[in-house]
Amino acid sequence: MLTLLLCARSSQTLRTSVRTVQTVRRNLCSAHMEKRVAVVLAGCGVYDGSEIHEASAVLVHLSRGGAQVNMFAPNVDQMHVINHLKGAPAEEKRNVLVESARLARGNIQDLSQLSVQDHDAVIFPGGFGAAKNLCTWAVQGKDCSVNEEVRAVLQAFHSSGKPIGLCCISPVLAAKVFPGCEVTVGIENDEKYPDTAGTAEAITQLGCKHVSKSVSESHVDQKNKLVTTSAFMCNAPIHQIFDGIGAMVADVLRLA
Repeated sequence: MLTLLLCARSSQTLRTSVRTVQTVRRNLCSAHMEKRVAVVLAGCGVYDGSEIHEASAVLVHLSRGGAQVNMFAPNVDQMHVINHLKGAPAEEKRNVLVESARLARGNIQDLSQLSVQDHDAVIFPGGFGAAKNLCTWAVQGKDCSVNEEVRAVLQAFHSSGKPIGLCCISPVLAAKVFPGCEVTVGIENDEKYPDTAGTAEAITQLGCKHVSKSVSESHVDQKNKLVTTSAFMCNAPIHQIFDGIGAMVADVLRLA
């Protein structure tokens, strides 16, 4: 009887030890698999900075994906300031990093401090700030210039074989920096995507390929590890924008 009791206790102890080892292994695996993602902002507000809903959607999906997120923005003046109530320029100056700190709840760093070695991927939300403050696409189109720090970040992640996510208008950054790449800014010749055709034409003129994708989809350029989605390039309900950004984030994390 005593022998049977000792055997039972020994077996129970062994099972507990096995479960403990399995738990530790799972935790170690989870810690090892946690992706470190940089998010680059361009201000705060659709007309002169990062699109707030897009930036928030990126952060929500990264959180659900278990990613560790660091936010960055260039320490430069905005191209201009837009009164979002009136939709007209305001006579004032604002700093991109300072404005982006609103979205980041103050937890943000100067873009010059972004290290590709410390991150597995980078994502650029959209909004006019991407086309005004990260580059000059809003006024010069395909002949635009890209902020040197932004260009350096894009090139560093690309040369390291790490994925780059871009949504809304920000895929033009990739088109300008990586000739021959593939991106999407929506569906051409569809009234729900009023600005897609013109943007797609300019992207094509830069020697890149535009791939028509719906707002709920993302496109993956496997060769360049670029993941793009149209977001608010489409006049769609916000939940569809959210879902499309979710597809982009999922692909970025899968490639990271």
